[in-house]
Amino acid sequence: MFGMFKKDPVEKLRKEHARLLAEAHRLSTVDRTKSDQMTAKAAEIESELMALTQKGQS
Repeated sequence: MFGMFKKDPVEKLRKEHARLLAEAHRLSTVDRTKSDQMTAKAAEIESELMALTQKGQS
């Protein structure tokens, strides 16, 4: 019954990935180091997303 209220982990990661990329873009003109850190975090999340989608397709 409460299964419909669970959040999809893939969708949650996609939103976080998009948020990090937007923040990295905003910071790219202000603080390049923080922008690079955000981009690295987004890359980590992207690899998690890829693993989850590959797992779901199998």
